[in-house]
Amino acid sequence: MSMVAEIWHRIVGTQPVPPAWIVGISALAALLAVCVQGSWRLSRNVITIAHEGGHALVSLLSGRRLDGIRLHADTSGVTYTRGRSTGPGMVATAAAGYVAPPLLGAGAAALLAAGHVTAMLWLALVLLAVTFLAIRNAYGVLAVLITAGAVLAVSWLATPEVQAGFGYACCWFLLLGGVRPIFELSRRRRRLSDIDQLAKLTRVPAGVWQFLFALIALAALALGAWLLAPSSVRL
Repeated sequence: MSMVAEIWHRIVGTQPVPPAWIVGISALAALLAVCVQGSWRLSRNVITIAHEGGHALVSLLSGRRLDGIRLHADTSGVTYTRGRSTGPGMVATAAAGYVAPPLLGAGAAALLAAGHVTAMLWLALVLLAVTFLAIRNAYGVLAVLITAGAVLAVSWLATPEVQAGFGYACCWFLLLGGVRPIFELSRRRRRLSDIDQLAKLTRVPAGVWQFLFALIALAALALGAWLLAPSSVRL
């Protein structure tokens, strides 16, 4: 019981806001992970996990049946659901993917700004554990396990300073990494993409959906950056 109490205290307790240089370095690390093609090819798997997790969560909330998630080595993913092929539930499910990473990033920024670094990391573990239960292929299992293992190792073994740096870097990565795939839709073939599916479901042009997703992602990035910035530089 004492160990359980200690774990609970660590999760719900607050930690000091890290120095501005840690916030800056974590933002730079996340920016490099997103902008450098080699690192992006690997780190994008995390964005795909969040993307497909968004589809899965909203499908369940809208009353659809979740059959599973498959993640692929090319960083693409597919979420399989059953239910009506049209209607608000299907539209919400299709729309949830691209907005999930930046919205998760904004939520993480709110926790970090309140000093809940450990809570943010453990909440990420819970979300990864739930996603793991829906994975239906070997590569997806490996990708989620590696991601969860890294978060668990830092949250349990690392010093508070390392936890803070890692937590801020993850948050910045969700915010920044959630923007890039939306703009990439304009530069590559979008066969069977979410915005094409939404265009068929709603008769609203795919470009309009892309614009809305970009607007949400950029708004989440702006909010997250404001929350993560040291209080001395906030407007």
